[in-house]
Amino acid sequence: MADRIELKGLSVYAHHGVLPHEREHGQRFLLDITCWLDFAGAAATDDLTQTMNYAELAQLASDIASGTPRQLIETVATEIAEAAMEHFDILHAVEVTLHKPHAPIPLPFEDVAVVARRSRKRMGAR
Repeated sequence: MADRIELKGLSVYAHHGVLPHEREHGQRFLLDITCWLDFAGAAATDDLTQTMNYAELAQLASDIASGTPRQLIETVATEIAEAAMEHFDILHAVEVTLHKPHAPIPLPFEDVAVVARRSRKRMGAR
């Protein structure tokens, strides 16, 4: 069974969306990222090099999410998940939830989000 690190509510301003005004004016997006890994070694030694640095994870996700505008938030979430798996060899799996709380939906709603999950098993063991 793997341990878990969770990063919740990372706020990013970006220009993703299908509609022209979304891409022109942008909006706030929120990211939740759950990482599965074994951090028993880090816990036993109190050594950051034995686990993942979640500040690096936050920066990686923010750089991607605030970078190149995409029409689909599905694309952004997938890019973040795949980049995290490439960057952090210690990860068994990662799940990225990208929230778009101000999506252009003409009805009352609280949130819309997509979830991308990647794992070593799915990507082929490294």
